[in-house]
Amino acid sequence: MPSFLHCFILFCSAVLTQSIITPSLAKTSSFKPKALVLQVAKDASTLQYLTTIKQRTPLVPIKLTIALGGLSLWVDCEKGYISSTYKPAHCGSSQCKLAESKSCTTECFSSPKPGCYNNTCDIVPDNPLAAVLSGGGQLGQDVVSLLSTDGSNPGRVVSTPNLLFSCGHRSLLNGLANGVKGMAGLGRSKVGIPSQIASAFRFQRKFALCLSSSTRSNGAIFFGGGPYVLLPGIDISKLLTFTKLILNPVSTAGSYFMGDPSTDYFVEVKSIKINGKVVSFNSTSLLNIDTEGYGGTKISTLKPYTVLETSIYKAVINAFVKQLSRIPRVKPVAPFGACFNSTSIGSTRVGAAVPHIDLVLSKGVQWRFYGANSMVQVSKDALCLGFVDGGVRPRTSVVIGGHQLEDNLLQFDLANKRLGFSSSLLFRQTTCANFNFTSTS
Repeated sequence: MPSFLHCFILFCSAVLTQSIITPSLAKTSSFKPKALVLQVAKDASTLQYLTTIKQRTPLVPIKLTIALGGLSLWVDCEKGYISSTYKPAHCGSSQCKLAESKSCTTECFSSPKPGCYNNTCDIVPDNPLAAVLSGGGQLGQDVVSLLSTDGSNPGRVVSTPNLLFSCGHRSLLNGLANGVKGMAGLGRSKVGIPSQIASAFRFQRKFALCLSSSTRSNGAIFFGGGPYVLLPGIDISKLLTFTKLILNPVSTAGSYFMGDPSTDYFVEVKSIKINGKVVSFNSTSLLNIDTEGYGGTKISTLKPYTVLETSIYKAVINAFVKQLSRIPRVKPVAPFGACFNSTSIGSTRVGAAVPHIDLVLSKGVQWRFYGANSMVQVSKDALCLGFVDGGVRPRTSVVIGGHQLEDNLLQFDLANKRLGFSSSLLFRQTTCANFNFTSTS
């Protein structure tokens, strides 16, 4: 008969082994995926980019709005959150430290349920599209199931048992697309979805975003370093040009704690060119981030079109109109300021035949936008420049919006703090809707 000491040692060994295993593949531990992939849909009514994950036990599909710079995943826990595997993150725990939580709910005045446990830490779920922000959200963890890929085709479904997320108040759903239950935060934080997935599955800390311009065909998000293969067999990870990602030391979220840095992705824009000519505007310092976190250029999936500080916007509009002086103007259609008679504009492989727009980045790298990304067809005969006036002294001077990102591959390399971008995939006779989701690897 084994001794008490022998049993105790075996028990401790088993517990220790279990505790240090990386939370990777809950149901497929012998299979190690190379990457993961999510489908991304464009909502026709809101122009938000949506994805669906499966969460909880039993698994439930959860529709989410993609927030490129969002702190973390957050979902509405107030209605119908039922799961046998949900675990709250207790104050002082390693999960709370990872999330850098600065708040703790010592007592929740309700029966225990997801989003309402005693002695549980909070983080701030954020929805920049909501008219009113309300309160914090308790940090918890649960099972999440995602699709693996070899970069060319979808593979097996894999799961991680402990993905951290925040329970948001129902009011945070205001402004989101119909049926959405939260937001998929892909921001540069330790509890952002990319960092958590990289840790759980031992991937490179990279993810890539490829947004479709169509509301009928889906784009993709890839977690992992590539390849990213689109029909007809083009590895678009080989088309990337790189520039550095810079950190805004002051949070740009709607709600945050003092001292929090921004989780948005900023790039260093030095100047803007139209048809190769530099656009002049009053203060180039607007392109820099000041000590209060104002200024600079960030990338956003929550703005449907690129938003420019007023003086930059006026300068860009004037320069663009000057280059198209021979094309008849038509009455502007909100929210745009410069619209043209589209019957007088030709067409090319990369959209309307209009002057190209370059963002000149650090070390002279240029990110070029052609007609497909710069122009918006607002009616049968009207084509508008797809840039919007952001007002005087906005939080961020240039916000590169979704329309400008569509059918471009963007790779965010968190470890090396750099952005890879492809420019328009239309040049390669492919689009972001051309990942083969229908066959398996």
